[in-house]
Parts: sequence; C-alpha cells; structure tokens
Amino acid sequence: MAVDQAPEGWHGLPMTLRQARDRAGAWLEQQGVEDGRSHAERLLLHILGIERAALLMAWHDAFPVSLLEVWQSLVRRRATGEPLQYVIGEEWFYGRPFAVTPVVLIPRPETELLVEAVLAAADRLWPPAAEAGAAAPTVVDVGTGSGAIAVTLSAERHGWRVCASDLSPDALEVARANAARHEATGRIAFAQGDLLAPFIASGRGGTAVDGGKRIDVLVSNPPYIPAADMPGLQREVRDYEPHLALEGGADGLDPYRRMLEQLPLLQAMPRIVAFELGMGQPAIVAELMRAMDVWDDIRIITDYNGIDRHIVAVRTAV
Repeated sequence: MAVDQAPEGWHGLPMTLRQARDRAGAWLEQQGVEDGRSHAERLLLHILGIERAALLMAWHDAFPVSLLEVWQSLVRRRATGEPLQYVIGEEWFYGRPFAVTPVVLIPRPETELLVEAVLAAADRLWPPAAEAGAAAPTVVDVGTGSGAIAVTLSAERHGWRVCASDLSPDALEVARANAARHEATGRIAFAQGDLLAPFIASGRGGTAVDGGKRIDVLVSNPPYIPAADMPGLQREVRDYEPHLALEGGADGLDPYRRMLEQLPLLQAMPRIVAFELGMGQPAIVAELMRAMDVWDDIRIITDYNGIDRHIVAVRTAV
C-alpha cells in the first residue's frame, strides 16, 4: 500500500513526547491504521526504552532530536500495514516478551487459553507436586513458530520434557532465541520437520532415526485458514505474516487430518491432544477425534469472544 505524503507537522521539531504520540497517531489513522494513537505510543515507548508510567511523567519533555530519524522510519513502516509487533520486534505472551520476525506468526492472546487448558489437563494426570517422584510428561509443540507455546509450557513447568518442532528452519532459530531469552534452552529440544514426521520412526514413514519419540502431550496451533479466505484477510496478516503458518488447505483442516492420521504411527497415542482452530472448525475435528475412540474426554473451549477455538482431548486411563 502506498503511504500518503506525510505532512511535515506530524514529525516536525520542536515537539513534546505527547505531541509526537498524538500527531503520529492521527496520521496513522489517516493511513487506515485502527487505533493509531495507541500504536504510536507503543512505538514511542520502544524507541525511548521506557515503561508507560515513565512516559506519562515525561509527556511534556522535548522529543529527542537524535531519535527523530528512527521515529519517522518506524511510524512509516506501521503506516504501510506492517504489523506493530514486527516493527518493534516483539510481542508479549503469557506475561513474557517474545521476539518475533516476519518468519513466524505473531502470538495471539487466544492462544494463551490453549496454554492454560494444557497446563490444567496435564496437571490432573501428572500433578506438579508429584514431579520429583514420578515421570514427567513429554510435551511436543508442533508448528512452534516463535516458540511461544513451548517456551511458556517449559517456563511454567520446569519438570516437563518439552520439544518444539517446525517445518521452517528460520522459525526454529527464532524459537531457540526465545528459549534462550527465557532461560529454557536446557529444557527444550528442537526438531525440524513436517508435523509429526520428526517423531515417527523412519521405518514407519517418519524421519526419526532413533525409533521415534513417545509423546504424552501433543499441542499444536497449525495453519487453519482456508485457501479461499487468504485474499480477504486483514492486510497486516495477508501481506506480512508467513503464509506457511496461515493457510491450511481448501477447508483449513489439512494439518489436523494429517496429524490425526500420523498419531497411530507414534510409539503410543498421546494422553492429551490440544489444538487451536479457526471459526467453525472445532466441532468437525472433535468428531474426527471421537471416531478414533482414544480419548474419553474431548472438550471444545471458547476464546475471549465466545467463539469455539480450542480442542483438548484427554485419555484419563493409562
């Protein structure tokens, strides 16, 4: 998208920090950015390297001349439609900052609900208080992207054995960096490959050379946008986020069908399988899972807007 010629007023000096926020915010909204003022404020906090409380105390301070060039650059990038998270290079998830680049999907708030559901379901089968005297679960996050799910689960349950996989080697580099950032490197293994293939023995159609991996908990937020819906996505998503992490085939369900087909090839069926899905998809996938007759408790969980968003399937018996 072409950006209209910016009037000199939005970034002309002298101006206060508050004026910088207000003027840039108004211009962003003219360029089609919703809630441009809050985006301008986050960009301002980013370049100043301060928290909002400190910014409020400094509202009437002069905008630093030394930061004007970078300020103009970041605001213009956001005006083109580039997501704010890519512009500043991070997004918060479950109370922690995660580095994000255009090779990974930006973590969404609703995915935090998937993490909470997995923690709650696994704690019933492997109580945290018993970790010291009992085997901890092996947890695999398929399509890890930034590593938000895997790193969060490892940070919340240090005793769990967590593995993060992705088809994209570039995404795995971002995930590794986030694991290091949150001191989880020693607790997380990484695997490159397509869906469950890295965990299935090579003799059974997978790529694992060591006989495969036993998975106790499988969690995945795979691509689920139907191919025909891709052109109509919000520009920030359609033009900037990786299509590899977005498109899930004709009806968006290809990754789920393939994983359900791959599950019997593992050493054993996971006791917990948890998925994030798109609108209208959870009921379909839940029926496919019920037909497998493996899990005795299959629940659909709604997101913050009351939309069916996640499936958590649990086999309570060993």
